[in-house]
Amino acid sequence: MDQYKQILKKYLPEKTIDTIIGWIVNEKIYLRISRSRTTKLGDFRPASKHQPHKISVNHDLNKYSFLITLVHEIAHLLVWNKHKRKAKPHGIEWKTEFYYLMNNFLNKNIFPADVEETLQNYLKNAKAASGSDLELTRCLQKYNDNPQQLVLENIPHNSVFQIQNGRIFKKKGKVRKRYKCICMTSKRTYLINPLVNVTPLKE
Repeated sequence: MDQYKQILKKYLPEKTIDTIIGWIVNEKIYLRISRSRTTKLGDFRPASKHQPHKISVNHDLNKYSFLITLVHEIAHLLVWNKHKRKAKPHGIEWKTEFYYLMNNFLNKNIFPADVEETLQNYLKNAKAASGSDLELTRCLQKYNDNPQQLVLENIPHNSVFQIQNGRIFKKKGKVRKRYKCICMTSKRTYLINPLVNVTPLKE
């Protein structure tokens, strides 16, 4: 148990570790600290005949983002245990479990005041992923190791940029909440989150 605590200290606010370990042990979760993924922050895979429940969370999230993402995935696990495939992935059952689990960490001086307030607003109608809520994402990004890193919404239109996985795009117009971007190798068009970290390049 002490070994788990030492590992999780790097990724979670210290006041949350005992509760998280309790859930991991009780639900027999295999938790994997994953490489950085641009398409998702974490995921859940239900247990099979020979494998336990598996949850992965990206290694490069700040402690508040890591906690929210991990709890998000544990909520999926609890919904699966109760309903299997009968419940929608982010339906009322998941929203209820996620809200219930996150309440263990609210109003306990775990989150900075701005994150706490924004998170409570988000929890009133949680989206499929915390990254889908731009206000919460902007707030959490202040606590990244490099909060000054450029994001897509802050570079000019027609800029060429690289994202974390090495792919290169050109920024075009906005479509609802995302930006239409053209991949410079395949010429395919993608809709990209405005808050994705980018490195500007010369065309």
